[in-house]
Order: sequence, then C-alpha cells, then structure tokens
Amino acid sequence: MEQAYWLQQESGEMLAEDEWLSPAELARLGSFRIPKRRQDWRLGRWTAKNAVAAYLRLPIEPSTLAAIEIRAASSGAPEVFLNGEAARLAISLTHRGGSAVCAIVAEGAVIGCDLELIEPRSGPFVADYFTRDEQQAVAQASDGERFRMVALLWSAKESVLKALREGLRIDTRQVEVTLGEAAGAPCGSEATGGWHPFSARFGERFFTGWWRRNGKSVLTIAGEPGLRRPLQLPAMSLARHAG
Repeated sequence: MEQAYWLQQESGEMLAEDEWLSPAELARLGSFRIPKRRQDWRLGRWTAKNAVAAYLRLPIEPSTLAAIEIRAASSGAPEVFLNGEAARLAISLTHRGGSAVCAIVAEGAVIGCDLELIEPRSGPFVADYFTRDEQQAVAQASDGERFRMVALLWSAKESVLKALREGLRIDTRQVEVTLGEAAGAPCGSEATGGWHPFSARFGERFFTGWWRRNGKSVLTIAGEPGLRRPLQLPAMSLARHAG
C-alpha cells in the first residue's frame, strides 16, 4: 500500500506576483487569452508547487517554487521537475470553483484526483456515462443524497481515468466504481480526515480510492497499487506573509 498526500489551495492564497513561476511557465501563462483559463492554470501550478515543496520538505520561498516546474506530458498529465530533473514522485491536479487540489504519491505508483461540485445531473447523463450497477446505486439513493451520489461516482471515474493518464478519451463506462460505504453515510471522524473508501476496476486493473465531502463538492483520490488513506500536507503561508 502506498501513502497518498493531498493539499488544497484557494485562489486568494496565491502570490500576486509571478516570481514563483519558471521561465517556461511564465511563457505558458502569457499564452492564455481567456482570464478564467489563465486563473485556473495559475492556481493549479501554485497548488502543485506548494504541495511538492511540502512533500519534499523544501523551504517555502519564491525561488524554491520557481525551481519546481510542472510540465505537461504528451498525455496532458502533469509531471514534476526539480532544477530540470524529473522528480521521483507522481502528482495529479484538479480545480473547481476557485479551489485546486494536488494529490501526490511516491515514484512507481500512479495517482489521480478530482473535485466535483454537487449539483443536479440529468437522467440521460447517468444513463450515458454510468454502468448498470452504478445507475442502480444512483436509483437507490435517497432524494437528498442522489446528487451527491452522482457527483461521487463521476469524480471517482475521473480520478481513475487521470491515474490511467487517459482522461475522457476512454468511455467512462469502462471504469466500474464500487463504494466501500454508502454515499449518504456520515463523513468519517476527525481521525480519518472525513475519508471513505471506494474501489474501481478498469479491465484487469484494480484501483483503490478515497472520497470525502469537501464543502459543496466531492473530492476523490484513486491510485494503483493500493493507496492508504490520504494525509493532508501542511498548508503554506508564503502568500499570507508576502509584503
């Protein structure tokens, strides 16, 4: 079992200046013309760099963060480089509604994470993207928990597809999600960080995962081989103390 870690950051926690970005990242940032896309990309890089620095126990300062570069692989998945050398770890990124999460695991394992808003989804959406057993789980959920169930199953699928480094290029019905606890169960205790288990199958490959209620969203993390319950990395205070 591999130990997974995670860190969440909000858009208001970023430094206003861009000195924490590498030259290549600055060039990439300058290529965005849509403000929201630019903001989401910047928040993802900020969150990933802070998470990697905390994981590696590096000093938290702009020059250190600039030396941590997040590059996109040919698949689009994020990869970490430190001073130009590939770091011995794997990460996944997700962002939604001004929040971003980075999940980390040691080299040799794969990981994916996803943050989904709990919001109404149509019946055709469930029919088009969920397996028969998953559709049954949604149908059996209470009225008050149905939207959370849909968000949870969808987020779990997204996490597995990210771990596979495929994203939505794969039919989501090829990923079968099984919950270890009911989606309507109370969130875990403080000792478990509110996390609940799930598992997923893609062909002959099996993934373990964890989910938690994250405000008005659901956060999932999935990996292969098995993942221990995710541990939260210490939040950074660089932006708060800047200036």
